[in-house]
Amino acid sequence: MPYVNIKVTDENVTKEQKQALIAGTTQLLVDVLNKNPATTFVVIDEVNTDNWGIGYDQVTALRKKK
Repeated sequence: MPYVNIKVTDENVTKEQKQALIAGTTQLLVDVLNKNPATTFVVIDEVNTDNWGIGYDQVTALRKKK
């Protein structure tokens, strides 16, 4: 019973993109580990960019620098 947790920033990830992540991750576990898709769990957490840091900075600040 695999459990995969995907964390992404909450920057307009569409329902279709999330579905593609779920399907692709499940298929990878089927292909590589021969896991049963009916018992494979994929959870997507969307994290606000204020709550995600890289190095010394929040992603919000890094996005503004670009």
